[in-house]
Amino acid sequence: MTGKQMFLSSRWTGLIMVPALLACLPAMAQQSAAPVATPAAGAVTQGPGLVPAGDASQMNANAGDANAAAAGAHPLEPALELAGKGLASIQANMRDYSCTMVKRERIDGKLGEHQYMFAKVRRAPFSVYLYFLGPEDVKGQEVIYVDGKNDNNMLAHAGSGVRAMVGTVSLKPQSMLAMTGNRYPITEFGVERLAERLVEVAEHDKNFGECEVNFFPNAKVNGRICTCVQVVHPVPRRNFRFHLARVFIDDELLIPIRYEAYDWPHEAGGQPVLMEEYTYMNVKTNQGFTDADFDPTNPTYKFGGKK
Repeated sequence: MTGKQMFLSSRWTGLIMVPALLACLPAMAQQSAAPVATPAAGAVTQGPGLVPAGDASQMNANAGDANAAAAGAHPLEPALELAGKGLASIQANMRDYSCTMVKRERIDGKLGEHQYMFAKVRRAPFSVYLYFLGPEDVKGQEVIYVDGKNDNNMLAHAGSGVRAMVGTVSLKPQSMLAMTGNRYPITEFGVERLAERLVEVAEHDKNFGECEVNFFPNAKVNGRICTCVQVVHPVPRRNFRFHLARVFIDDELLIPIRYEAYDWPHEAGGQPVLMEEYTYMNVKTNQGFTDADFDPTNPTYKFGGKK
């Protein structure tokens, strides 16, 4: 490693990038700078039969006859059908979108803080622009990734402090530095990637039993009416990636706008352990983004020279 590479590595380590994931801010203009305020977390509200996260037993007890699976069909079939419709709707109707995204992830056993970011996403070519709103140690960071551009690398810079002196760095999305503090690379960011993962996991899990699926209509995420789908695997098995997962499908947009997944409790009778949660707020579709929205030389961005 050269002296310059060592300098970049030491200064960049700890700069938390994004994967893919609770706030509501007005949509920004196509070329606008970052929002000026950091929103608050906790915008998921209860709907009929829906109780606070973590109380799986009560949610199942309240679900009643919510399962829509036909006799003999796997209980995941209705959820898979709903996820498939959402993915098809995204692919048919959504060219791009802006949103405020919040993520919280458990990394190496430690649950991190909520991270808030404004995002622009274009489906083809897959493109992401991110501006970090908070917390304070990441505020002002910008990230750009465009499939097929910049050697297929992500471009990023810190918002302030010593790390900002490094300037813009180019990183492989799955490199050690880019993945520091993240469960997923930036290539997995967005509602389409989330919908694809939901379909993949459902297709995998329906090969096995020990699966409880319940639907909760009229749940709300930041005032948006959603259908909450809850999947529970009661017994830990190597086949399953989670104990409890909930996905909130926006009834109007037909896209997943919140996902949360929990591991099994550490002890009998304990609470499920949050592994990850992602929420997409204030989604504005088909904004007409152009290459300029994903160009580091955009004068409203602060990438500067690439190192």
